[in-house]
Formats: sequence, structure tokens, C-alpha cells
Amino acid sequence: MSSNGDLPSVSVVIPARNCAAELPGCLDAVSAQTYRGKLDVIVSVAPSADDTSSVAASAHCTRPLQVIQNPAGTTSSGLNLAIGAAAGEVIVRVDAQARLPADYVERAVATLRRTGAANVGGVQRPVGQGDVSRVIAAALSSPFGGGPAVFRHGSDEGPVDTVYLGVFDAAVLASVGGFDESLVRNQDYELNWRLREQGHMVWLDPSLVVEYQPRSTWAGLARQYFEYGAWKRVVINRHPRSMRLRQLAAPALVVGLAVSAFELARGRPRGGIVPATYLGACALAAARLRQRLPSVGDHLRAAVAFAVMHLSWGTGFLIGRRRDERMPPADWAADGER
Repeated sequence: MSSNGDLPSVSVVIPARNCAAELPGCLDAVSAQTYRGKLDVIVSVAPSADDTSSVAASAHCTRPLQVIQNPAGTTSSGLNLAIGAAAGEVIVRVDAQARLPADYVERAVATLRRTGAANVGGVQRPVGQGDVSRVIAAALSSPFGGGPAVFRHGSDEGPVDTVYLGVFDAAVLASVGGFDESLVRNQDYELNWRLREQGHMVWLDPSLVVEYQPRSTWAGLARQYFEYGAWKRVVINRHPRSMRLRQLAAPALVVGLAVSAFELARGRPRGGIVPATYLGACALAAARLRQRLPSVGDHLRAAVAFAVMHLSWGTGFLIGRRRDERMPPADWAADGER
């Protein structure tokens, strides 16, 4: 990437599927960027059950816009196709469910040049629309629900394992081969692992805060987190040194609850210890969200959200299918789980 006074050219890449409602707002946010350098947009459209393709084709964008097709349907393939069509020295990965602040590209490019990092990203801020989505967003904002990942709660700038979305040096991204198209989920974390393995930095800039709209149904949340767990195991199998102890917490919980159920079925009261402890932890964590969720009913729903995320992720990690690895899940969307 150029290090002189000229601003590098930027290509924004957006994988899109089943997001006809969200895509216009995403493109509006891209159009509103304050970046003064050259900036173009590539939307990679996968086969969809809604009007995503026609919405993308007719979208109004004040920046040069190119729409391409992604017949394979996965996030990774869509990103790689868009990156292949991009001419920018900097690649800005955006999801249709995300809303960039107006100065996002300007700040990210400045941080990329200042630090010499291969990838710069910021903090995900879940913002729900509707009762269930609002509760899920609050649960994701809690370390108990969303986990300790720095892209959810980070406040200190510096090198990290992974970030939300990503603003890449295009030449470095090409040198590692882009995204792994055999991965349906966890492709961002796996790419950032390869970048770091080759001596490059992944940098968190907490001033880059991006709004994200989470799932709006319990079933959708469960499917999403089951897939997250299943594909995390795939990535760990390929890159064993990438594993972190925190990633074993949800699978251990599922195993513990299964053992507890067996103990209770045999009439042993000690089998209630793990379920009771976990339910108490969920209730306490939900109560701590009272500033965002003031009602008792919302606290109960937040506790449900915690349990759905933990148990779905842990079950997916333990028993998630390995066949059809190249096929997207039924409710696929480009969430960029790390």
C-alpha cells in the first residue's frame, strides 16, 4: 500500500444474500463516507429467497457500484469474488447487516497506514429492532453472552487475534490467498490467524464502532450459534494452535448438563448442582442488563438468549455435521463471526 501523502484507493466489498431489507441502508452508509480518496463498491449477490439481487441492481449509491453474482452462495466465496473484482489498494469488508459510521473508512485507512497492520477493525455494537432482536442485542453486549472477544468489548488499541469486519491492505490479503472458501462460518478468524502466522498484524481500533443487527427469532439465533460452534471446531482441527481455552467453555457446559441429566434420572440430587449454578449465572447476568432491559420479562428473555447461544454453540462444536461443508446453512447471512 502506498505510504506517500496520496490517499490509497479503496474498494468496499459486500457479500449479500437474503438481505433485501438491509442492503439499502448499508449502501446509504457507504455512500455517506467522508473519505476523500477514490472509493468504489462491489456487491456480491448469492442466490436468495427475497429480492436481494434486484435491490442490489437498482440500488442508489453515490460511489461507483458494481454488482456481481456469487453462485456458490457462501460468505467466503462472495468475498473472494468481490475482492477479485476490486481495484482498490485497500479492501473494506462490510456486511449488509452492518451500518458504518460516516468516518469509518477515513479513520480505518489512517490507522492502517499509521500502524503498518495488514488488517484493521473495530468494535461491533449490536442494535436490535423488535422485541426479540432487542433482547438478543443486549445479551450479545454482555461478556457473559457474547464472550470476551475484544471486537465486542475492547477498549484498548493494539494487536489482537481478530476484529469485526476488517480493512485490509489488498496486497497482503492477496499474498495469503484471501478467505478460505471451504468455510461457511469462522472464515474471518481463520484468515486473521493466517495473517498473524505469516508475521502480519491484526489491529483493533476501538474508535471504529459499527452497528450490527442481530437475529430476530430464537430459532434463527439457535441455528446461527450451532453453525458457529460447528465451524469453530473445523478451524481448530485445521489450526490446533489457534484454540483458546475460553472456546471450550460452551462444550464443557453441554457435557456437564448432559451428565447432570443422567444423574438426576438416577435419583441423585447432586445432578442438580450444575443446572442450578448455570441458571443462577444466567439470571445474574440478565439482571446486570437492567439499563438496557428494565423489565423483569426482558431479564427472563435475556437469560433465554444466553442459554440459546451457549447451548447451541457448544452442541454445534461437539456434534456439528462435517458433511456438506461447502453448503451454506438455510438462514445464511454474512455476520462475520470470528
